[in-house]
This record gives sequence, structure tokens and C-alpha cells, in this order.
Amino acid sequence: MFKIFLKQLIIFLFRAVPYSTVMKYDLFKTKIYSLWLASEFKSFGRSSISPGLILKGGKYITIGDNVGIGYRVTLTAWDFQLGETFYPEITIGNNVSIGDDCHITAINRIQIGNNVLFGKKITVTDNNHGETIADHLRLSPSKRPLYSKGEVIIEDRVWIGDKATILAGVKIGENSIVGANALVTKDVPPNSVVGGVPARLIKKSLD
Repeated sequence: MFKIFLKQLIIFLFRAVPYSTVMKYDLFKTKIYSLWLASEFKSFGRSSISPGLILKGGKYITIGDNVGIGYRVTLTAWDFQLGETFYPEITIGNNVSIGDDCHITAINRIQIGNNVLFGKKITVTDNNHGETIADHLRLSPSKRPLYSKGEVIIEDRVWIGDKATILAGVKIGENSIVGANALVTKDVPPNSVVGGVPARLIKKSLD
């Protein structure tokens, strides 16, 4: 009987509270959450972070103005692992939107330009668990030393589709589009559309 009453009460509350009111509360909650986390970063502009952020090494991460970070995003900058010291840097420019459940992780350098749009569940990493050499492959993956073969640069006005993965040593040129589920393992020229596993050039517009 109590369960029926509780269910009816919840339905009543959902109908009684306008959707616009719920959205205003959500915006307020995000603003408070962002203010709470702002001091954890090297620099944090007038931007917003939705609840659920997983943050490591915020002192190496710079966030510009008008950046929107979705729910459950992971931002990690690792400066030490298995006895080795790193000097990571993650820089996110202005007017960037990062969708829910994205994962950005660095031991080297990741630079995201201005006016960049991320879909959901995107991974950007400048590092791997070990190199493809015999000494590392003999170890379990979690025991392999972190290794970066190069920084990741995402230039201005790039759009990256849902569930894409950007690997180390990659530069994505301005105005480019990375298709959903793509695996980017090499540089993408400016003004290009790429897609696939591994990502290949689909179209290139005029410069």
C-alpha cells in the first residue's frame, strides 16, 4: 500500500512542478558545482561543469571562457606513475562544448582550440600503457609504464562525433569533422572530414 502511495506522490510532484522549473534548478546546481571546482584548476574561465566530473591533476589543466563540460566527464593529468615523473598539460580554449562521458587524459600535452564541439563518450589521450616492445609486453597492462609518442593538438572549429577516439601524436586541423566511432591515429588536414577505424579521409573542402 505504501509503495502505491509513494508512486502516486512522485507522479503528482512531477506533474505539479513545471519542466522549466526543473531546468532552472539544474542550471543553478551546475553553477554551484562549477564554482566549487574552479579553484582545483590551473586557470578556470567563465565556464560550467555538470555534476559527476572525475578530476585528477587539475593544477595542470586550463579551461577558457564559455566552456560547457557535460555530465560524468573525466579529466586527468598524470604527473607520477610507477616511479616516473611527467609534466602534463591540458588546455581547453574558449567556446568549447564537451559532451557527457568524455575522457581526456594526458601525461604530455593536449591542446583543444576555440569553438570546438565534442559529442558524447569521446576519448582523447596522449599516452598508452607501455610501448609495443618485449620488455613492456611481458608485464600485465596495469604494470606497464605510461608512454606518450607525442602531444595531441585539436585546432579551432573542429567537430568530433560521438564515441570517437583520438590517440597520441595526432594533430586535427581547423574546421575538420571527425565522424562518430572513428579512431584517429594520424594527423587530419584542415577542412577535412574523416571517419572509420582507423580514420581515413572522406572529404576535403577547399582551403
